[in-house]
Amino acid sequence: MRHPARLLADRGGATAVEFALILPALTLLLLGIMECGRLVWAQSTLQMAVEDAARCASVDTTVCGTAGAVQAYAAGRATGINATAGDFALSAQPCGNQVSATYPFTILSAQVFPTAITLTARACFPA
Repeated sequence: MRHPARLLADRGGATAVEFALILPALTLLLLGIMECGRLVWAQSTLQMAVEDAARCASVDTTVCGTAGAVQAYAAGRATGINATAGDFALSAQPCGNQVSATYPFTILSAQVFPTAITLTARACFPA
C-alpha cells in the first residue's frame, strides 16, 4: 500500500483533470465564434440581396416590374439563408426604389445560446 504523502505528491493524471476542467469553456468559445461567423455571413447575404433587388427594381423593369417580382428576385439572391419572398418588401421612397428585409436568424446551438435574433437590411436605388 502507498504512503499518503507519496499519493498526494503523485502528478499522474493531472493533465487529464485540467483538460476536463477547460473543455466546456473551450467548447463554448468555439461554438460562439462559429455562430458569430454565421451571423455576419447571413447579414452580409441579406444586405447583398436587398441591394441587388433595389437595383433590379430601378434598372431592369422586365424582370422586376412588380413588387412580387422584386420580392422573388431578392429571395433568389439570398442564397444559403432560406429567406422567402415574404421576408422582403418594396416601397417607393424619395431616394428611389427601396427594398427592405427582416429575417429571423436561427442559431444552430439554441440549447447553448437561447437567443432569437432578427436581422434587418435596407437598400435604396434611384429610379
